[in-house]
Amino acid sequence: MQGRDRKKDSAAYRVALSAVLTALAMIFSYVEAILPFNFGIPGVKLGLSNLVVLVALYSLGAGYAFAINMTRIVLSGLLFGGVSAMLYSLAGGLLSFAVMLILMKTDIFSPIGVSTAGGVSHNIGQLTVAALITETPKIYLYLPVLLISGTVTGILLGTAAALILQRMGAIVRGADKIERR
Repeated sequence: MQGRDRKKDSAAYRVALSAVLTALAMIFSYVEAILPFNFGIPGVKLGLSNLVVLVALYSLGAGYAFAINMTRIVLSGLLFGGVSAMLYSLAGGLLSFAVMLILMKTDIFSPIGVSTAGGVSHNIGQLTVAALITETPKIYLYLPVLLISGTVTGILLGTAAALILQRMGAIVRGADKIERR
């Protein structure tokens, strides 16, 4: 157990895992840019890169997860979306991150609950930016659709994150057994 804790606490481990997770978030952003998973509903995305942010939040902590999230938003915006897409993503990503961080720290919610709240808040953040830019408050009439999609995708991604986090723990435990031999 001590070997596992030392590895997870080392700066090299955190930096390496952050780099891998950032690359994975970028790959997921690219996949969603070329193969939109909108289920036939305008404005709806699966948000695969948010899965990476959630895993980082639980495995590395808020600082690393925030850096991964911001790097992904800026690079994806520059590479795949443009300034307006980056603005929407930034609003949704920041609100979602803040909500997920607060809920995670309460220790009341599982990663599934944290992810669901993050998905819903991401959509609210983006819708708020759209309402401000277009000066059209009626855009909030689309909120029920986005709340449902945020809930569904949040549950899916939260379930995947819980499984990944569980597996990451198993991998680290397995490495400890090998070291002790």
